[in-house]
Amino acid sequence: MLVLSCLAYLGVALPGATLGLLWPSMAADLREPVGALGFVLVAGVATNTLSSLVAGRLRTPPRVLLAAGMAAIGVALVLEALAPALWVIVIGSAIFSLGFGAVDAVLNAHAAGHFGPRDITWMHAAYGIGAALGPLLVTGLREGVGWRGAMVALACPVAVVAVIVATRWRDKEKPRPARGGRGLLVAVAFSAVESGIEAAAGVWGFLYLTSARGLPAVTAGVAVSAYWATMVVGRGVLGVLAGRLGPRRILAAAMASVPLGALLMSLPGQFPAVAGLMVVGLATAPVFPLLALVTADRAAVSAQVAASAIGGAGLPAGIGLVIGAAGAWTLGPSLLVLSLAMYGISRAWGPTRRTPRP
Repeated sequence: MLVLSCLAYLGVALPGATLGLLWPSMAADLREPVGALGFVLVAGVATNTLSSLVAGRLRTPPRVLLAAGMAAIGVALVLEALAPALWVIVIGSAIFSLGFGAVDAVLNAHAAGHFGPRDITWMHAAYGIGAALGPLLVTGLREGVGWRGAMVALACPVAVVAVIVATRWRDKEKPRPARGGRGLLVAVAFSAVESGIEAAAGVWGFLYLTSARGLPAVTAGVAVSAYWATMVVGRGVLGVLAGRLGPRRILAAAMASVPLGALLMSLPGQFPAVAGLMVVGLATAPVFPLLALVTADRAAVSAQVAASAIGGAGLPAGIGLVIGAAGAWTLGPSLLVLSLAMYGISRAWGPTRRTPRP
């Protein structure tokens, strides 16, 4: 089941990180301002959150939810490829995120109940590989077949994976007690902040390195790519260590390392900036999959997935307002404040404490 889970996550990740690359061509073709992307993103975040929450409460077998979610992603991509106007793109984004949220929640909940630390982090590493390959694929296709052709091309592997999952996945759900009350609320807050840190570093890292630290554009681009690559490698390597040392020890080390990376980014100089960005990437890499592992309950994991979608969109947007008002140098201090808040939340929740897992 690990291979199928990795394949499913890689498949949905391929188109997941391509909108930013395709949007300038899409906006020009549809005669819309670049800022219209906001409508698309709002629709996506809303349905992603709703889908993640609902998927955790449904009694539908995971195989059905996964196949339906990936089918929705494929349909959305084709719909967007045929879109004559912005409103169709918005609907397509909503359908895409509806499917993506279900797949994300189901895969994480399944992995939390059936995988060990190594396997769940490897599954997330597969997602990182797909997220890296998608933009590369689109960059090559966009010049030849345009953004519409690229959308259709991305739908093809998603459809293939949907068929494989529908025919090969074997459901092995086992009941476990639900986590609720204050513990769940704190876990949700933690997931939102952690995902916000992870996304903000990647979204604003290029601007920070070029504008605030004076790196050449090419060097900054390589550094940001290395940030995402560090997360993939970190999930693979730290997943193995978590299997030997236990997920709670790795989580404790990550909680201490994220503020260190943000502190380095707050210092003057180019080397501390790049080094800090790498530390943040490495430290955050195993956090979300290991959190799902120590949570284990399907509904609770789904709530954390929904919170990560909100935090991953909302906190980078908030940091963007700070950067717009005060400058790109504020990225490091902003991440430092968030990382300290994350550490404080982790102490209230206790995912790094050596307590028996339910």
